[in-house]
Amino acid sequence: MSEEHHSSQGERHASLGIRDLHLHEPGHGTNRALILRRAWMVVVLVAILLGLGAARAVVNKINQGRNLAGVTAEQMKTYVSVTSATRSDKGQQLVLPGTLQGFVEAPIYARSSGYVLRWHRDIGTRVSQGDLLAEIDAPELDQQLDQAVAARAQTSSSLELAKSSFERWQGLRERDAVSQQELEERRSAYTQAQANLAAADANVRRLHELELFKRVVAPFAGVVIRRNVNVGDLIDAGNSGSTSRALFVLAQTDPLRVYVYVPQSYSQQIKAGDEVTLSQTELPGQEFHGTVARTAGAIDIATRTMQVEISLPNRDGKLLPGAYAQVEFPSTIPNSLIVPTNTVMFRGEGPRIAVVGDDGRVALRAVTIGRDFGRTLEIVGGITEHDKLVLNPPDSLADGDAVSVVPSSEGEGRPVASAKS
Repeated sequence: MSEEHHSSQGERHASLGIRDLHLHEPGHGTNRALILRRAWMVVVLVAILLGLGAARAVVNKINQGRNLAGVTAEQMKTYVSVTSATRSDKGQQLVLPGTLQGFVEAPIYARSSGYVLRWHRDIGTRVSQGDLLAEIDAPELDQQLDQAVAARAQTSSSLELAKSSFERWQGLRERDAVSQQELEERRSAYTQAQANLAAADANVRRLHELELFKRVVAPFAGVVIRRNVNVGDLIDAGNSGSTSRALFVLAQTDPLRVYVYVPQSYSQQIKAGDEVTLSQTELPGQEFHGTVARTAGAIDIATRTMQVEISLPNRDGKLLPGAYAQVEFPSTIPNSLIVPTNTVMFRGEGPRIAVVGDDGRVALRAVTIGRDFGRTLEIVGGITEHDKLVLNPPDSLADGDAVSVVPSSEGEGRPVASAKS
C-alpha cells in the first residue's frame, strides 16, 4: 500500500514537472544543504542592505542636524557694515543763520490825542533827527490850554491881593493895631496864593508841551520802515503802548545789528571783537564784514544756544533790516568730525554711535553733535577718525554685542537680528 502510494505520487510529480525532494535518490542531502546555504546568504545580504540603509539614514539625519545648527548660528549673527568719520572739508569755519536789525528801532507814538491833520513821511523815506513826520489836530487840547492860561491869570490876581493884604497887616502889627494871629493868617493866605500860582504855571507849561507833541518828529536819523496812520485817523495819546498802533516805526540802518544763536558746543569759541563774514543768497558773490559786539554770556535753557550780537556797517544801504543772512565765524575746534546721519542712534540717554572693536564687539559711545548738514552730522566729541562706525545699527543693538563686519554691498539683504554674545 505504501509503495503504491509513493509510486502514484511520483507519477503525479513527474507529470507536473516537479522534482520530488522526498524521494530517496542519489545526492538528495547535498542539494538540501546547498539550498539552505543560499537562503542564509540571501538573509545576510538583506540584513546588510537594511543595515546600510539604516546607517545612511542616521548619517543623513546627523548631517541635517549639523546643517540646521549652522544655518541657525548663521541666522543668529548680526551682520553690519561699517564706515569711519572724516574731517570736515569746510576747514575751521562755523556758518550759522542770522537776522539783521536796525541798530536802533523805535515805534513812534503820539503824546497828544486828536485827529491826524496830515502826514509828511512815507515808508522807505530817510529822515534826519527832528524832521516832521505828521501833524495832529487837537482842539480839546487847545481849549485846555486856553482854560489853563485864564486860570493862571485868575490865580495871579489872587496872589496880588494876598500880597498887598499881608503887607498892610504887617504894618498894622508894627503899630500893634492887629494881633499876631491875624498877621499869621494873612501870611498863610499870601503863601497859599504863591503856591496856587506855581501850580497854575506848571499846568500851563504842561499843556504847552503837549501842544508841541501835535507835531510828530523823528527822534533820530533813520528810515521810516512802517506807517500806520492816514489823514483823519483818531489818535489816542500813547495808543495804549501797542506796537501795532504806533504812528510810525523808525530804524537806524547804519550800522546794523545782527543776532545769531550759537550752539552750546561752540559758545566758548566766540569772543567779542571776532571778525565775521556775512553773505546773502540774493546778493551772490558779495561779502560783508562785521565784528562781534557782545555775547549774552549765558546759554538759553530752552534752545541750548547763546545769543551773539554783531555790529555790521551798512553805509551804502544794501542790507535791509529784518533780512536773513549767513554768518561765518572763525572756529578753532580741532576734533570736528563728519559722520553719516545713519550712524547715530537717538536714545533716551542721548545720542550714541555704535563702534566695533578689534574683538568684534560693539561699544556704544556717547557723542556730542555739532552742526546738522542734512545727510551728515558734525561730531565734536566721543569718537575718533580711526573708529569703525556701524551703519544703520538695529534698535536692539546693545553694548558688548558681537557682530560680523561685512562690506556694504554684501551686508545688504543679510538678516539683522539681535546680536548674541
